[in-house]
Amino acid sequence: MTPDTGPARGFDTAEYRARTARAQALMAEQGLSALLLTTEPEVRYFSGYLTRFWESPTRPWFLIVPAAGDPVAVIPSIGAPLLARGWIRDIRTWRAPAPEDDGVTLLADTLRELAPGPVGVPMGHETHLRMPLADWQRLRDVPGVDLVPDGGILRRLRLIKSEAEIAKTAAACAVASRAFARVTEVMARGMTLDTVFRRFQMLCLEEGADWVPYLAGGAGPGGYADVISPAGPQALRAGDVLMLDTGLVRDGYFCDFDRNFSIGPPTAQVRNAHARLIEATQAGLAAARPGATAADVFHAMDRIVTDGAGGSDAGRLGHGLGMQLTEWPSLIPDDHTVLEPGMVLTLEPGLETGPGRIMVHEENIVLREHGADLLSDPASADIPVTGG
Repeated sequence: MTPDTGPARGFDTAEYRARTARAQALMAEQGLSALLLTTEPEVRYFSGYLTRFWESPTRPWFLIVPAAGDPVAVIPSIGAPLLARGWIRDIRTWRAPAPEDDGVTLLADTLRELAPGPVGVPMGHETHLRMPLADWQRLRDVPGVDLVPDGGILRRLRLIKSEAEIAKTAAACAVASRAFARVTEVMARGMTLDTVFRRFQMLCLEEGADWVPYLAGGAGPGGYADVISPAGPQALRAGDVLMLDTGLVRDGYFCDFDRNFSIGPPTAQVRNAHARLIEATQAGLAAARPGATAADVFHAMDRIVTDGAGGSDAGRLGHGLGMQLTEWPSLIPDDHTVLEPGMVLTLEPGLETGPGRIMVHEENIVLREHGADLLSDPASADIPVTGG
């Protein structure tokens, strides 16, 4: 097993104070007296509260970022000991689950105390509300609580990663790169795809992943049918192309990239398709510069994989990356988000290799003043051959 040589776990308190200060500056511009946050990445962004307990949908969790001062947590009492290990000091709890009043009264009282004016809640694309809708309606009906859209504040904050965040993603990419380098240890012709998936996840864990919440891919002659199906019991055969796409987590941050492998010698069509995908990725890397847009990067890759036809049914050729597997922006023709230093993106061109068959390639990058740098170890234009 490779030693865990990534950055130290967690963040210094200064990181969270800086995030809070940036949020409060944006809140002042929009006249908001607080932010109300309910989802795991939103709460963790300001608190550092990292736990798999979010997998349980039973209990709601709330964090309030006031216009001045430190954030205040309103959470089930079961979570207080862990949260208290971090920098948040004002932690208000109730005994949950409590179906008749699952924290709503406590939350309303806290909002009326801290927020005399409008309270911003993320409501745009790629957001959701993690509390019962009936409780949300009760909260909206409380006199003195004014809930409004946050105006994209959370999106803006999370678009630009700090150097400490970038180091987390780079460490996750390093784990996956090491695991991909060992794929031949866990796959062979005749092995079933679900076995390969399980063994590859074990490699990721051996190399330092905390968990592997996302692993997709496919296999088939000359390509695969899609890139999101769970693995089945089909055996790998000579002439198949195998793709593994992993979103593993290290210290709360994702990587998200894939690798293709040929089972036995590839056909000329497969060799050429793989080389074309690498060419498209390199074009996307060159186009990803401060001042360019997400659409510019899309078109740079699309000109190579579809001759500029406008993409495929997959819908996009990449996306943001960080505490979530996919974040804003989307690399699509209609996303005109201006790229800035500190953004972390995936480049994910794909192309058809035949009727009902595709191939996809993906790398992770970070925007710098000079352009973009790769975070994942880049793949060669030559498709790796194994299992022959």
